[in-house]
Amino acid sequence: MNLLLTRNLSKVALAALVVLLAGCQGGVLDPKGQIGVQEKELIITATVLMLLVVVPVIFMTLYFAWKYREGRGEAYEPKWSHSTKIETVVWVIPIIIIVILGVITYKSTHALNPYKPIESDEEPVTVEVVSLNWKWLFIYPDLGIATVNELAFPANVPVNFKITSAGTMNSFFIPQLGSQIYSMAGMETKLHLIADEPGTFKGISANYSGHGFTGMQFEAIATPTREDFQTWVENVKASGEALTTERYEELLEPTEYHPVEYFGSVKDGLYFDIIWEYMGDMGRIDFYGKPEYGAELPEGVILPQRERTSTSHEAEEASH
Repeated sequence: MNLLLTRNLSKVALAALVVLLAGCQGGVLDPKGQIGVQEKELIITATVLMLLVVVPVIFMTLYFAWKYREGRGEAYEPKWSHSTKIETVVWVIPIIIIVILGVITYKSTHALNPYKPIESDEEPVTVEVVSLNWKWLFIYPDLGIATVNELAFPANVPVNFKITSAGTMNSFFIPQLGSQIYSMAGMETKLHLIADEPGTFKGISANYSGHGFTGMQFEAIATPTREDFQTWVENVKASGEALTTERYEELLEPTEYHPVEYFGSVKDGLYFDIIWEYMGDMGRIDFYGKPEYGAELPEGVILPQRERTSTSHEAEEASH
């Protein structure tokens, strides 16, 4: 009976292990890019360091429960309250682990800064990303094309993402390539990724944004060579459709599980127009005083001048 029970438990444990390992495929534990690999190493290192405390505590809990069970005849000391050795262990070891984790976190935070460009001899590809309800718009400003729910770039070439939102706050995430970062209306965030091998990777929204959130997915295609990427670009240009202001307004309408769309041409400055639409009075900020990583004013674009309304306090001072 015991042998049969042991065999059944072994089968259940093996099946559970297979299911857990299968879940690693295609996620953050199956990285295909330089940033993703470093993040995986960070996750594993942090987990192992924390398990140095968790595992012994679980083991000692079970051991003490067995050792001091009723009928064992162990010493009964109801007035015992202190042990220097125990206090030393329970304080020193966690402090050492926390210090180690702190150093690792500090270094990795700077090394994996999403705003930090990836060093490479290859010229990067720039993509402007706009999150819509519930789809992703990708604009290639240097190529004059745009796509919906499909992203492409050459393998082993850095990709510089400029990200904003046309409404609801969202989160841009390609798990196998690395870092996720938020998209917010009237703001620009940045992300730098690279694929170390060709393939098609799943992109998702990592931030709940309404009932169409589950279908807000896209394919990120890393082509084997730049020539293959150029072929993809030519196919997009051959679509013939232009992404004008009117066509963009149509895309703004909420849709679920939106199909892939290609645009062979894009209105100049469309990405900046989207940011400007939600900036309001903040649009008067002097662009020369912005942070170095802030949104760049496209060449030839002139900010509209807005009359500044005096506050009641300023009007009162002027009257004096």
